[in-house]
Amino acid sequence: MVILGLILLIIGFVLGIGILWTIGLIVLVVGLILALLGAIGHGVGGRRHYW
Repeated sequence: MVILGLILLIIGFVLGIGILWTIGLIVLVVGLILALLGAIGHGVGGRRHYW
């Protein structure tokens, strides 16, 4: 999710499409939160890790 968020951010910025930039930012933040929760051992969606 983090990589997808970065790709959407870059595409939205280069092409000047605001909605892609916004979606990319949201996906990036959610991906970072899930990765952080998985890294500290907190179960995410019934899993002990999130990749």
